[in-house]
Amino acid sequence: MNTARFLPDLPEEKLSRIQLDGLRWTVGQAMRNPIYAARLKGAGIEAPEDITTLADLRRLPFTTVEDLRDGYPLPLLCVPEEEIVRVHASSGTTGKRKILAYTANDVANFGLQMARCYELAGLTPADRIQIAVGYGLWTAGAGFQAGSELFGAMTVPVGPGNLDIQLQLLKDLHITCIGCTASMALLLAEEVERHHLREQLNLKKIIFGSEPHSLKMRQSFTEKLGVEGTYDIAGMTEMYGPGTGLNCEVGQGIHYWADLFIHEIVDPHTLEPVPDGEVGELVVTSLRKEAVPLIRYRTHDLTRLIPEPCPCGRHIPRHGHIRGRSDDMIIYRGVNIYPGQIVDVLNQFHDVGGEYHVKLTRSEGLDYMDLMVERASGVSSDNDKGLAREVSMELHRRIMARINVEIVDPGTLPRAFGKSKRVTDNRLE
Repeated sequence: MNTARFLPDLPEEKLSRIQLDGLRWTVGQAMRNPIYAARLKGAGIEAPEDITTLADLRRLPFTTVEDLRDGYPLPLLCVPEEEIVRVHASSGTTGKRKILAYTANDVANFGLQMARCYELAGLTPADRIQIAVGYGLWTAGAGFQAGSELFGAMTVPVGPGNLDIQLQLLKDLHITCIGCTASMALLLAEEVERHHLREQLNLKKIIFGSEPHSLKMRQSFTEKLGVEGTYDIAGMTEMYGPGTGLNCEVGQGIHYWADLFIHEIVDPHTLEPVPDGEVGELVVTSLRKEAVPLIRYRTHDLTRLIPEPCPCGRHIPRHGHIRGRSDDMIIYRGVNIYPGQIVDVLNQFHDVGGEYHVKLTRSEGLDYMDLMVERASGVSSDNDKGLAREVSMELHRRIMARINVEIVDPGTLPRAFGKSKRVTDNRLE
């Protein structure tokens, strides 16, 4: 007997009907935007009724991050602005953030997908959830909190950082689950070990996401905190935010909410579907988003669909854990950063050249980013420290990330005949 309050039961025949109805609705909603309407018409879609089977999805045009960037500040809007009740934002490729609008129904569905994640993680309303992810324009904090409150658990919205407060509340409020990044989990675990607090905690589960992490890192904070389960959450601002899927207790892939989204896997170069089970780029079509429905949105995340039923027995489709990206986006302390954003900042400073290199490392559970920038030819080195400080401050202002900047002599950085490798990520070593 299915006693789930929020988790859907999606056997194949039922899911096909839901997705076809949702796809038709999304096409009709998208046609309210002139850009979408023109593109759909160019693809031979004049009305939602032209979608007769799910196979017609391949007739529809792709949507890209450039579509969201070019339409700044409210791209691809399909409802009157007075129906917008909230906006969230994430980083963009040219310094302008991607701003996504939400109607009241969008906000409700955002909370629903997060509530599903809590239920899939085996939590109950008797649990106490501490939220240690970012608040503000970012979607993480708002989503974790709304889902927890809808789910009915005691919600403790701390935000990131503040280790002393985190530990105090974990102990005093008998927190059973924490939502945070993997780095934050490791920092907490090391503090718990340092102060011999493990026996004073009631922490059972961790839900984390937004950054790459190694299996050794996961094992480290699991053992130090003595938790019984850790769960990797999927999500993106374009699809409400975090909570588009979660791994179950079996831990073999991510269950995703196929009644809210259609997932495709395509070759990132040809944009043709890859064979079942093979790795490619994840392309997502929303089925209920009102303010900004997205049709065949290229996420650039590399993963695969898992065709086999999950041993957990749930009728909820799965995709693999994200293996990386088909583009060059950097995820640093929960912030999405594109090299183009760094270039935009460097272009403001006449005393630096065009060559730079980013190095990402992890020490004691915290990520660090070092940016080496060549000084412009003919410029004195007398002000290197002051220039580095100015560049670092501007990067923090524009990108919302703290980056250590070092100015080096012209010609110091390696040259290449082909594409230069400008990012070295040693965090998983």
